[in-house]
Amino acid sequence: MSVEVELPQVENNLRSLNLSGHVGFDSLPDQLVNKSIQNGFIFNILCIGETGLGKSTLMDSLFNTSFESTPSPHTLPSVKLKAHTYELQEGIVKLKLTIVDTVGYGDQINKQDSYQAVVDYIDAQFEAYLQEELKIKRSLAQYHDTRIHACLYFICPTGHGLKSIDLSCMEKLDNKVNIIPIIAKADTISKSELQKFKSKIISELIANKVEIYQFPTDDDQVAELNKNMNSLLPFAVVGSTEFVRVGNKMMRSRQYPWGTVQVENESHCDFLKLREMLIRTNMEDMREKTHFKHYELYRKRSLEQMGFTDVDSENKPVSFQQSFEAKRLNHLQELQQKEDEMRQMFVVRVKEKETELKEAEKELHAKFDKLRHEHTEEKRKLEDSRKKLEDDVLEFNRRKSQFTQAGSTSHHTLTLGKSKKK
Repeated sequence: MSVEVELPQVENNLRSLNLSGHVGFDSLPDQLVNKSIQNGFIFNILCIGETGLGKSTLMDSLFNTSFESTPSPHTLPSVKLKAHTYELQEGIVKLKLTIVDTVGYGDQINKQDSYQAVVDYIDAQFEAYLQEELKIKRSLAQYHDTRIHACLYFICPTGHGLKSIDLSCMEKLDNKVNIIPIIAKADTISKSELQKFKSKIISELIANKVEIYQFPTDDDQVAELNKNMNSLLPFAVVGSTEFVRVGNKMMRSRQYPWGTVQVENESHCDFLKLREMLIRTNMEDMREKTHFKHYELYRKRSLEQMGFTDVDSENKPVSFQQSFEAKRLNHLQELQQKEDEMRQMFVVRVKEKETELKEAEKELHAKFDKLRHEHTEEKRKLEDSRKKLEDDVLEFNRRKSQFTQAGSTSHHTLTLGKSKKK
């Protein structure tokens, strides 16, 4: 028995009412802030780049700590992704940070499939979240979300544009993750060359229709700042674990024979701009975009592959339960069809086997008759040989007796002849 429930219609033009006194829901933002601080925040960063471009050093510089990562060799046969999760606290705010490194990326002779391991990892995190979401008894509040919120793509400072591996990888990832391209070790290239290099990278990305993450400009408080920062992409950064005294302060710097590069000096590199955009201004936007754009796209495709849909053939809305029942009915019909096909195939195979057995039985009977005939013929021949042999033995005995008798008669005859002469 099915019960039809009429859903309330949402009015397009909602009425605005004035309150006659204080109610208290103006404290909802404070409640939300307190709840968020209590639960803490999760942020996951994926670092993609060739070995030796300073990915680990930049992470240490960004978060003002040492993640104690170990350097990776250049001899790995394939790309491996290693994820490390850390708990950081700044004031009363807790952050569960996961850094995923692409170990061995770009070190293989054949670099065509280097991006595949990265794509598989991102999809695996989406799939894990989807499976948790589809459970009957869910625990999303306690679930450790490992979906990638930001992808820092480290570009080698060649000054000649992007490599084919860079374009191939970013083309595969632009609809799965928020890509922020950065030029690594920017202190190895001059400022004039750096501007040309940035322009060439952006033009190549546009020509290949690669969509990188754009800092949002819909919020009036940060619209102007984000608009300016979008024009400065890709950021040219420098990282360092060494501190050098500059004036009265100890600054993260890199020392060279010709001078010192200060990591947090905006005239030397874009490190502060990257930190400002990545952590201080747009971290929540990247988390939301990951959930509402990239994950929703993956979820939509996965559910469509499972056979679920929002509308039927007549373009009418269909509930999840109806889609599941239709999918279940189709699955049962497919199983019944496969069962019938297997039963028919089984009958055909049995008949074929029976025919083969009958043919084999007929061959065995024919072989048996032939052997029996040969045995009978051989037996007859043996009987004939035995009978002939017996006849030969009788004939031999007969002749032997005749010969014996003939010899005895001649002996008596000779004896009588001698006695008469005497």
